[in-house]
Amino acid sequence: MEMTKDEFKEVDWNQIYEDETPPALDLETALEECNLALHLFLNNRFADALASLEPRKSQSMYHAMGYSSILLMQAAMTFDPKDMDVAMTSMKEALHTCQRFRRKTGIMESLANFWHGQPEDNLTEEEMHAELCYAEVLMQKAGLTFLDESIISFIKGGMGMRNSYLIYKNCQDMENAMEAAEKEKSTHIHFRGGVNMGIGSFNLILSMLPSRVLRLMEFLGFSGDRELGLAQLREGAASNSLRSILSTLTLLMFHLYMSVILGTGEGNLPEAEALLKPYAEKFPNGALMLFYTARIAVLKGNFTFAQEKFLACIATQEEWRQIHHLCYWELMWAYSFEQNWVEAYRYADLLCKENKWSKATYVFQKAAILSMLPEEEVDKLGENVVELFRQVEGLRLRIAGKSIPTEKFAAKKAQRYSSPTPLKLVVPALEMMYVWNGFTVVGKRPELTENILSTLEKAEENLRNDSAPTDYHMDDLCVVQLLKGLCLTQLGRLVQAEICFNFVISSEKEIKHETYLVPFTMYELGLLHKLKGDINKAITVIENAKNNYRDYSMESRLHFRIHATLNTMGSFEAKLPPSRTPA
Repeated sequence: MEMTKDEFKEVDWNQIYEDETPPALDLETALEECNLALHLFLNNRFADALASLEPRKSQSMYHAMGYSSILLMQAAMTFDPKDMDVAMTSMKEALHTCQRFRRKTGIMESLANFWHGQPEDNLTEEEMHAELCYAEVLMQKAGLTFLDESIISFIKGGMGMRNSYLIYKNCQDMENAMEAAEKEKSTHIHFRGGVNMGIGSFNLILSMLPSRVLRLMEFLGFSGDRELGLAQLREGAASNSLRSILSTLTLLMFHLYMSVILGTGEGNLPEAEALLKPYAEKFPNGALMLFYTARIAVLKGNFTFAQEKFLACIATQEEWRQIHHLCYWELMWAYSFEQNWVEAYRYADLLCKENKWSKATYVFQKAAILSMLPEEEVDKLGENVVELFRQVEGLRLRIAGKSIPTEKFAAKKAQRYSSPTPLKLVVPALEMMYVWNGFTVVGKRPELTENILSTLEKAEENLRNDSAPTDYHMDDLCVVQLLKGLCLTQLGRLVQAEICFNFVISSEKEIKHETYLVPFTMYELGLLHKLKGDINKAITVIENAKNNYRDYSMESRLHFRIHATLNTMGSFEAKLPPSRTPA
């Protein structure tokens, strides 16, 4: 007799198979059980979800994949080496389980399939699902491998990604070649949904890469078609398959984070709300649903409502405190947009104490926020800003032998405090707000943008009245001018904004340390020309920033933004009347 969801919730999964080996599962039953485990997960019952999957993870490819996926999510949020080791072991076991269900092939055939992506013929339905599950776990394992600190692991991760992508392509070919009758099976929706998720994710993420990187990826056999990626993920999200939530979460991540931080700063909020709505109704207290509801509110400028929802997200569960840390990060910014620096400090401080993702970034952010407060308030909080800045360099991480760009940026800024006589940063919290594209967000609230502009004007006045300017004087003045220009742009005062941007660009030879300022300012000036309708001039200025500057802080982040912006202007350009279309 089939178990109801309520009965399923009451099962003690740690005891149910204690004295017996679980019998083999047919595909349909495995999918049903994994779907019920997914419901547990979305209702914040993370340990119960794991426990429900654990007994069968050696007998069922879907149980193995689900179990390893949850452990991967946990490892990605904690960044704890022990959690990462547990997740890696689980994924290796899951690959072994999936491999048992795959079509057995000879060595030469396997090598040919790996390199050329040749599709399998006449696979059984179970073997097709095994290919899909193998590709998904392989993609997850490759992603975790990237977090190792050796270049060998980085190469292994790249090869794993390529292998995963080729298997997904094979699965897509099998899907396209299937007879209509085969597609009517109740289990097929889950296969098609998995293909949608895999092909869609690869195309969407690759489409965001700057052109010089994308050309290399295409040479290695990858493709990055954004519209195809979005279409596949939308189909997957609407499919009511086991992986629908994965397609939905990928789209939400794209619209609410990647497009904001690495793109134009504008996500598709109406689509994000529509995607989230059915899950928010079904799982009203689900931590993920509350979190994304709050994130949408942030991007709409509804900071008070967002703060309430992030706090509700924190209150709804204690099992995965890492979700609390995501909320702390967002709350820090929501209060920073309001220049409520004391509340912003509270959450930066919590991140410093509890989270391991990027200690250097958190400590710098905490010190930057405190720098915006009067010294007497900092003293009341018992903090020492100079000592905090001096800690940043020693907290930096290296991944695949490379520094994390935001940490490298923070450490360079913090160097000013390493000398016996520290040289203060001018508006470090507002500068970091720009690094995370926050001016586009706060621009939804003109009164808050005016308040930030007022803070910048006071900083500018202090710099111009400084009787003993330091070696960083012009750099600091240009930081303020760039940020002023951003505020003025958001307020629609484009002539004044252009004056600010041109001041920075004309000061290029006088800037001694912050070489990132000129290319980033050129990019912002290009966006301003786009707003004025001069697409030709916008492209010229942005291409100048892209092609004529190298080796500055946050260079890769700017190239991501340039790539996204030029793509949007290409679409916009096509809609212009012939007289205004660039030759």
